[in-house]
Amino acid sequence: MNLSVEKVGVTIGDKKILHDVNFNFSSGKRTAIIGPNGAGKSTLLKVLCLLNEKFSGRVTLDGQDLRRLGRKKISQFMAILPQEREAPQDTTVRQLAAFGRFPHRKFFGSDVREDNRAINRALEITKLSGLENRQVASLSGGERQRAWLAMTLAQEPKILLLDEPTTFLDIAHQLDVMNIIGSVNKNFGTTVISVLHDINHVRFYSDEVIVIKNHGIFLSGDPKKILNPETVGKIFDVKADTFKNSGGDEVIIPTAAERVYKGRTCDVTRNFFVRQEKFSQ
Repeated sequence: MNLSVEKVGVTIGDKKILHDVNFNFSSGKRTAIIGPNGAGKSTLLKVLCLLNEKFSGRVTLDGQDLRRLGRKKISQFMAILPQEREAPQDTTVRQLAAFGRFPHRKFFGSDVREDNRAINRALEITKLSGLENRQVASLSGGERQRAWLAMTLAQEPKILLLDEPTTFLDIAHQLDVMNIIGSVNKNFGTTVISVLHDINHVRFYSDEVIVIKNHGIFLSGDPKKILNPETVGKIFDVKADTFKNSGGDEVIIPTAAERVYKGRTCDVTRNFFVRQEKFSQ
């Protein structure tokens, strides 16, 4: 399914968040959205599924305006895993996954066998089949994130939206989540649109990237081609360098934070240590 934004803008009060954003998300691809804090990444993600309806411009799904489709119809094709979420204290993993079936339930009931099939598949994909009767509140951070991911997968979306899916997870669980997302994309052709912070996750787990900065799209394209030390420096105001990993792939590592002050570039990291040294003398 083709998802597009046309001249999308968002203003909160007198503050401009997004302006004249145009993009066509490639069907069946993994698209990462990156940019500085407060640039409007999460805002754009919410606009894509009408969680935020206060925007100008249009969002279309296969040429149809999302506003005309309505939220229930949209949720039959699209699922979002936001940053902020909460479930009742005693909710089990299976019950949480079952919430993902609500968009497919009819007024006079639903197909229980179809629901169970989708739920079982989601739990298997997220490696939670053995934990389905555990309360979500009792899980580790990584397991809990996979439980919420299972809920979105039980929805069987054509388009999966993820807002910082690896935040607060340790390195191993981050890789678990990114690999699960990759397998869903590969095995089911699901279009994946993720807000990410880790540049190397973007480069290794995405087919295309959108950089949001200064209220709009600053850059877009193949992440391995456009994300290099120079562009990463411009996006995030840092110095960065590349290193080769054991597989021979390039990895980008930020080495210092920079800020422009009164027309001059300041190496924030170096100046911090200089001040610390003076203070300790």
